[in-house]
Amino acid sequence: MAEQKESSVLFSLKELMNLEEDRIRQEEDQKRRSEEEAARVRAEADRRVREEEEARLRAVEEKRRTEEQRLREEATRLEAIRHGEVEKARLDAENQARMQQMQHQQEHERQLAVVTQDKSKKTLVIISSSIGVLLVAGIIGGVVVYSNAQRHEKELQAQLQDLQSKQEENNRKMNELNNQLSHATTPEERAQLEQQIEDAKKKQADLVAQAQQVKPGGGGGGGGGHTGPVQPRALPKCKCTVGDPLCSEIPGQTCTP
Repeated sequence: MAEQKESSVLFSLKELMNLEEDRIRQEEDQKRRSEEEAARVRAEADRRVREEEEARLRAVEEKRRTEEQRLREEATRLEAIRHGEVEKARLDAENQARMQQMQHQQEHERQLAVVTQDKSKKTLVIISSSIGVLLVAGIIGGVVVYSNAQRHEKELQAQLQDLQSKQEENNRKMNELNNQLSHATTPEERAQLEQQIEDAKKKQADLVAQAQQVKPGGGGGGGGGHTGPVQPRALPKCKCTVGDPLCSEIPGQTCTP
């Protein structure tokens, strides 16, 4: 009887121990699940923050690209307008030169028709023809000088635009290097990036100096071009006899013995 009671007590203690172990195991499982859930929530929050930052950076980059595209399109539009104005001025100058040439030709033909009946006016016809040729030559020379000046201006503008594009590209490179420098983890990597940034700054200074040289009044910008004022062409001296009244009809000329 005593052994039966002892066995019953042992069984009860064993049951209690099993229940306690189950309780402890359940508590540990619950704690582990809670920790896993907290870790999952933190990971999810970190992931959302990272995605939001990446989205913000993408939006900033897209805005920058859009602004650069707009600036390029605006520069292209302004260049087209400027080119159209230059071309219009050139065509106007050529048309004016042709009209003046036609007027001089018509005047010359009229003078020829007047003097064909009078042999005594042959000298006047020759002189009038010479004046017409010289005037036409002067007009054509002016058109050529104007065209050369416009071509030189376009060359300078092309050089300046190229230098500005190189400056923008160098600025982008310096921004990328600065960004890399802010994320550098070793002294060697930082030293290398700092040297690259210093080289980019020197290159930027050289580009700015070149752009100043290309700009009007900056000391030159490319080869050739107009280097001085155009000297007027001298009219030939009168070959008529001293005192000939026909020579007096030509402004700016005097007879020489």
